[in-house]
Amino acid sequence: MKKFKFRLDVVLNMRQRELEKKQQEMAEIIKVIEEQQAKLNSILDERSKTEMNLETLMNSESIDVVMINGHRNYSLKLVNDARNQEAVINRAKQLLEHKKQEVQEAYKKVKILEKLKEKQEKQYMTNIEQILAKEIDDIAVTRYKAG
Repeated sequence: MKKFKFRLDVVLNMRQRELEKKQQEMAEIIKVIEEQQAKLNSILDERSKTEMNLETLMNSESIDVVMINGHRNYSLKLVNDARNQEAVINRAKQLLEHKKQEVQEAYKKVKILEKLKEKQEKQYMTNIEQILAKEIDDIAVTRYKAG
């Protein structure tokens, strides 16, 4: 008896590789989002420190207008940087959502072929069992007639 061979095995393997590739791309996007989020947190921490320094300068006995202006300008720059960073993160999250849909579609394609393979293999095994049962019956009938 010959072994079961799924005719679409090449297609199944191709779709599995495609799924793995899309999952890897999604992981890379997640990594980028985490890096960008860390960058945003760094900006926000720096802004918080700058605000505290500004408050300290304003409460000191000698007020240095140039230093206060410098801190305010730097604080405004950090606010702008934080907004830009949030926009970058939002774009990356949108890209992630798109990639998730692609992964789901690829996963569905793989699952369909896997179920088809399983179904055909089960049918093959049923056919083999029927052939074996028929051969056993033939042997029993031949022995009975010979005996």
